[in-house]
This record gives sequence, structure tokens and C-alpha cells, in this order.
Amino acid sequence: MTDTASEFSIDTASVLAAEEDEAAIEGRSPWQLVWRRLRRNYAALTALGVFFLILIACALAPVYSNQVAHTGPNDTHVDGTVQCGSETKDIVSTSSTPAHFDPKTGQIVQGTIGSKPIGPQWFACGGRYVLGADGLGRDVAVRLLYGGLTSLEIGFASAFLCVFFGILFALLGGYYGGWFDWLITRAFDIVYAFPVILLAVALGTSLAIAGFHQGPIDIESGNLLIPISVIALPLIPYIGRPLRGQILSLRQKEFIEASTAQGASSRRIMFVEILPNIMSTVLVFFALTIANNIIFEAGLSFLGAGVQPPSPSWGNLIADGGRTIRTAPWLALVPGIAIVLTVLSLNIFGDGLRDALDPRAKVKIGH
Repeated sequence: MTDTASEFSIDTASVLAAEEDEAAIEGRSPWQLVWRRLRRNYAALTALGVFFLILIACALAPVYSNQVAHTGPNDTHVDGTVQCGSETKDIVSTSSTPAHFDPKTGQIVQGTIGSKPIGPQWFACGGRYVLGADGLGRDVAVRLLYGGLTSLEIGFASAFLCVFFGILFALLGGYYGGWFDWLITRAFDIVYAFPVILLAVALGTSLAIAGFHQGPIDIESGNLLIPISVIALPLIPYIGRPLRGQILSLRQKEFIEASTAQGASSRRIMFVEILPNIMSTVLVFFALTIANNIIFEAGLSFLGAGVQPPSPSWGNLIADGGRTIRTAPWLALVPGIAIVLTVLSLNIFGDGLRDALDPRAKVKIGH
């Protein structure tokens, strides 16, 4: 017995049998074996725990807003005050610089009048303004949680849409082939021809201004369906094309020929025989696409083509904080850190899930 770790490239059952009693894995389903592999990946489980903590914190945004902060995400308090112990503080204080003579230029410099929002109070004010306020007196912590709720909602919804339609088009094209596959592939190529960011910015900007009003579809400007659709549409080929290749390979397998010989319908073969065999790839795609789409949304909102003010999202919170990066850097840093933690945790978990779902992934076994 040594302390070094050996690497194997063998099937899951053999790996488990090498370390555990063979009877412990006998009769286990593939998904049970996946769980046994995943639970040994402590980095992936820790990352999943971090993501769930962020998810729970954002889900509790209304509770924090109503019960602790006593203010909404868009409520302004330019002239308001907050009680911090025995001290009453202005949420946004005014500052002025008197006119003075500049000896370097030999001229009189005009006085200026500005405003300074309250800085992070942590828990000195009973949970209010924990991360301070922005220039309009809005509670940054409240907007951070609501912004996270918006960004996660867009990330999940857009990932679901692009994975759903990617699967649908891949199944139809990969199974039927012929001219149907040719049409789907050419449609993918057309979307591929456009740079993803530029296409999303162009669509997001135009729809953010006028909304979408065609026939029975009536979506007003500022609706979250706009950034969800703008993010999902350009990414469908990036999901559909790899899945189509996998389905083309499965289409030639013996179990598909056996199902066809037994008279199974095309719908049954696609959704009962083929779809379960690509679910491992789909799950990994879904986890990683959520992370990608959260960054995508942040970039679009930063450029003004995503979530529209005053609705908060992590992207437009960074854009707002960028204007005061020298005087109030936390306004941009806090949502930036939230994005980094969320995306990093999802990527680490996605990598761990991919390793657990791959029956021939390299697994380190300690002896």
C-alpha cells in the first residue's frame, strides 16, 4: 500500500471494484454509479454547495428586502437617513468645494457641489445598507440580491431554451437525415456565420428600444423574455451540432436497428432509445451553458443591450458602479465577485459531472 495515486482509464464498474467490495456495486444502475463517482469529487461537491448558497441567498432577496432592509431594489432615498445605533446618518450626503485660487494656473477655480452615498455599514445599522448605497440612495445589498435573482433566472431560462431546441433540432436532423438534416445544418451555419456577441448586442439593442410586436406575440421593452431569447438564439447551434454528431453515430447502432425491426415508431426511437443515451452530454452542456449565459447576460447588460434599468442585474450593477470606481469601488467589485463565484462554481461542478458521467474518464484511486 502506497500513498501515491494511480491513474486508470477503465470502466466505472472496474474502478469501483478495485477500491470497494465488488458486491457493493453489483446490480447498481448507471446513475447510481455516476453518483458514487461524483461524491468522491470533493471539489465538484464543494462548488455545487457554493452555488446553492448563492442561489438560496438570491431566492431570499424579498425576505431580506422586506424584513431587514425595509426598502425595495428600486426605491431611492436621496434625502433619507438611516439610524445606526445612536447616530443618524444621511444616506446620500452633499459635499461642496468652495471657489479657490489655483496658483499653478493663476486662475480662480469655480466651486463644485456633489453627492456622496453612504459606504458599507456591515451590520452597524441593523442589517440596512450592509454594502452601502449608490448615488440614488438605493441599498446596494438589496439590489445585489435582486440582481442575482434576475441574472440566475436569465441564465437558467436561456440555457433551458437553447438546450431544448438544440436537442430537438439534433434529434430531427440526426435521425431523419436527408434534406431535413441539410436544412437544419444550413440554418446552424447561418447562425455560426455571425459573431455571437455582435448578433446578441444588435438584437438586444433593437428589442430593448421597441420591444417585439408581431402578430399574437407582444413583448414590451424591458421584459426579461428579450434578454432570455437574445442569449438563447445564437447559442442553439453550439448545442445542437455536437449532439447531432452523437445522434448520427447512435443511429447506426444495433439496438436502433432492433427497435426499427420490431416496428417501433420514429418518435419512440428518438425519445425512448436515442435521447436517454445522450442525456449525460446534455446534463454537462446544461450546467456549463448556465455559467456561460450568466456571463453573457452580464456583458449585454453592461453594454445596455440586456436587462434595462431600473431593474437590477449583475451586469448593469457593474456598469453603474464603473462610473464611481474611484470614489466607491465596491459598487462594481461586489457584483463582479458574485459573478466570478457563481460561474466558477458552476464550471467546476460541470467538469466534475462530466468526469462522473464518462465511463472511461481517468479516475484517481488512492492506495
